[in-house]
Amino acid sequence: MQYAVLRYRPCFRAAGIWNCSTEVGLRRRQVLEQVDKELAKGDDRAALFLLKESQGKLDGVRCFGAARQIPQRLYTLEELKLNGIETSSLLSPLDSTLGSIERYIQLAAGLLAVSAWNLFEFTPQQIFYISLGFLFLWTLDSVALNGGVGSLVLDTIGHTFSKKYHNRVIQHEAGHFLIAYLLGVLPKGYTTSSFEAFQKEGSLNLQAGTAFVDFEFLEEVNAGKVSATMLNRFSCIALAGVATEYLLYGCAEGGLADINKLDVLLKGLGFTQKKADSQVRWAVLNTILILRRHESARAKLADAMSSGKSVGNCIDVVENSIHLPDL
Repeated sequence: MQYAVLRYRPCFRAAGIWNCSTEVGLRRRQVLEQVDKELAKGDDRAALFLLKESQGKLDGVRCFGAARQIPQRLYTLEELKLNGIETSSLLSPLDSTLGSIERYIQLAAGLLAVSAWNLFEFTPQQIFYISLGFLFLWTLDSVALNGGVGSLVLDTIGHTFSKKYHNRVIQHEAGHFLIAYLLGVLPKGYTTSSFEAFQKEGSLNLQAGTAFVDFEFLEEVNAGKVSATMLNRFSCIALAGVATEYLLYGCAEGGLADINKLDVLLKGLGFTQKKADSQVRWAVLNTILILRRHESARAKLADAMSSGKSVGNCIDVVENSIHLPDL
C-alpha cells in the first residue's frame, strides 16, 4: 500500500505539479546513471554500494534482491515434473542450430572446392598444397587459438543468417541478467555475440555472456567457505540461461559451460552427488518459477539488451516492468 500511495500522490514543484512516480523514476535513473559510470571506471564496489544505498528508499530501486523464492529442501524429479519441468530437456543442452550451420558450411566448402577444381583445372599437386595450407590454418586455430577463429566465424554466421539462433542467445543472456538482479547480484556488463565479446575484450575465445559484480562471492570462495545464501544465488544465476531457453523453446541449446561451471563449484565444495542433485533441483525450480512470474520483464529486458542498452538502462527496464505485489 505504501507504493500505491507513492504512485498516485501528487508532488508540488515550482514549475508545476508532477506525478510522484515520474519524479521517483527520474531519481532512480540518476542513481543508475551513476552506477553505469562506476562500472565503466571498473569500480565494482562503488557501483554495488550505490545500488544497495538506493534499496528501500521511495525513490530507489525496488526489485534488487527482492525476488520471492521457494523454501530450500530436497525436491524430487516428480515434484519438478508436477511443475512442468523436464530436467532432461533443460540440463543437457545441445546446440543443434550451430551444428546444422557448421554442416552447411562444410557442404558449401566442399561444393566450392569441386567447382574451383573444375573451373581452374588445378593439378593434383596444386590441390595437395592448397589442402595442406587449409589444414595448417585449421590446426593453428585449434592448437594456438583454441578454436577461437572458427568459433567466432561460426557464431557470426549464426547471428547473421539464423534469427532463431540470434533470438535464443539474447533471451538466454536476458535470463541470466534478470535472475541475477532479482536475487541481489549486480550485472556489470554483457555481450550478445562472440564478435561483440571480441570487440570489447580483444579475445577470440569468448562467447556471448553476462558478467557480474562477484567480488563478494570470490572472497568467500578464496576463504574456502561459501555461504548458503551466496551459493543459492549463483546456482540460480548459472541455470537461468538454460531455464529461459527451456521456457521459451521447450529445450536448451546453449549453456553447457554454465552447467559445467556449477558442477565444478559443487564438487570443489565437497558436495556428494546426492547433495549436488538436491542443490541443482532446488535452483532449477526456484529459477523457473521466478522467470514465469516475470516473463514480461524478461521480454522487455531482452529487447533492451538487443539494442545494446547500458546496464543501468536495462535495470531501469526491469524496475519499470515489475509491480511490487508480483515479486
